Amino acid sequence: MKVLVANRGEIACRIIRTLKKLGIGSVAIYSDADKYSKHVDMADEAVRIGLPQVKESYLKIEAILNAAKSTGAKAIHPGYGLLSENADFVEACEKEGLVFMGPTPDQMRQFSLKHTAREIAKNEQAPLLPGSDLINTQEEACSLAKEIGFPVMLKSTAGGGGIGMQLCWSEEELIRAYEPVRRLGNNNFANSGIFLEKFVQNARHIEVQIFGDGRGKVIALGERDCSVQRRNQKVIEETPAPHLSEELRNRLLNTAIRLAKAVSYRSAGTVEFVYDVDDRQFYFLEVNTRLQVEHCVTEEVTGVDIVEWMIRLAMNDLEDLDTLQVTPQGASIQARIYAEDPHKDFQPSSGLLTRVAFPQDVRVDTWIESGTEVSAFYDPLLAKVIAKGENRDETLGRLKAALESIRIDGIETNKDYLSRIVTEEAFREARHTTRFCDNLIYKPRTIDVLEAGTQTTIQDYPGRVGYWNVGVPPSGPFDSLAFRIGNRILENANDAAGLEITVAGPTLRFNHDTIICLCGAKSNATLGGKKVAFWEPIAVREGDVLDCGRVEEHGCRSYLTVKGGLDGPSYLGSK
Repeated sequence: MKVLVANRGEIACRIIRTLKKLGIGSVAIYSDADKYSKHVDMADEAVRIGLPQVKESYLKIEAILNAAKSTGAKAIHPGYGLLSENADFVEACEKEGLVFMGPTPDQMRQFSLKHTAREIAKNEQAPLLPGSDLINTQEEACSLAKEIGFPVMLKSTAGGGGIGMQLCWSEEELIRAYEPVRRLGNNNFANSGIFLEKFVQNARHIEVQIFGDGRGKVIALGERDCSVQRRNQKVIEETPAPHLSEELRNRLLNTAIRLAKAVSYRSAGTVEFVYDVDDRQFYFLEVNTRLQVEHCVTEEVTGVDIVEWMIRLAMNDLEDLDTLQVTPQGASIQARIYAEDPHKDFQPSSGLLTRVAFPQDVRVDTWIESGTEVSAFYDPLLAKVIAKGENRDETLGRLKAALESIRIDGIETNKDYLSRIVTEEAFREARHTTRFCDNLIYKPRTIDVLEAGTQTTIQDYPGRVGYWNVGVPPSGPFDSLAFRIGNRILENANDAAGLEITVAGPTLRFNHDTIICLCGAKSNATLGGKKVAFWEPIAVREGDVLDCGRVEEHGCRSYLTVKGGLDGPSYLGSK
């Protein structure tokens, strides 16, 4: 038997690994941008399905079905995202005689639209926040918002991942958000339906992992706290959710089971709740009819391979859910590493990864390695780092150490931002809410290059030597004495990396306080518009701009050293 994996990135790699474990053949699909991606290399077979844009590749139902038929695949695993919650895709699979390893089309339709999911929840007596039905006009939205009471959340009824949601504190904000949210829903999910829901100001996001056999039996595999979010997108998830009483936890699990049983739910899914910290009450939010990015923490504490369960259920090879005894043990926390720059409002980052290194003592689900080209076309998720321990404190310690040891060089990532989160007192004491990241102060130890200069390079001492025999000439700072003196003045290590500036230097903005030193050929360098002295330590403050200027005397190369040196990967013995 062969299974086609209708996804990309780390989840495609994860599914293919599980198929190999079960002795099942795998078929990968890929766009032109993913031709050399890890999941393509891992699969038994791979089929090109189109151009880099998702609409021209991973969302092309006909191309995916043709790939399955041409390779003889009998089933399709959707992973998460992309077509994983597309009921039309499921029906197209079934029409072609392909087994879809996920929920049914009807279950997707019943739960995928948030306003219909609210109706199911109401019928099953699940607690609900004050909200509205679908709204037809801006005027109706304003009238209903006044009845519910500001602040309110304006939501697209379709989709997920934080897309199509806007917090509105006033009628003016609601009016401004109305058309953009409607447009987002239509553009991203082909559904412009929107509704209102009361916003809980001091809230936590808690969800329950469910699994159903499609014949009326459903079990809950525990809950997860996903409150650490930015722009409604989860960043860190953990289980068990801290500071919940057993009585409240049981009510959460039972509510989720009741909702899933109402539709005889099949396969993996997640029931999401908002928890009001002040009232200590939870309210139904939505159901995700798919595997979640954060399913890994549940697997770590239960010992259940949820992806394997999905495959076995589709093959009619899963043990009866009534006979399965699942008792969570310990704690697990997951951090998502994204290709983005937190210091620049989380703008996406793309390019060649020159060095990737992950620790071996925690679980890391990833699709990247040294030499991977990160495309700008797709979701920025690079890796999930999942730590496990006997309790939350032990797990946090392991996650912190793991994040500090990770190297991802070549592009900007949020790795250091995650390290900042796990050391924050509010998070360590589990006092965080969904607005935790809004007030987080993050100052990266980075320098922005505003202008590059004529020929500015990173150098270290003695440089790249000893490779003449393979055709690599010696390199390093041209004036190595001046370079070493600059490091000595700052009490840096002799081999600390710095900048070599040729003729005309760069313009740099410092994102943190530090100390610098300029050496070598003298230039007309300025810091904040004031002339900078050479051969002495200079204090630099966050936000200061250094214009290294043009060399004026004593040669054509000057050097900039920074306290602690510049961090970067070594290649052939040099940075």
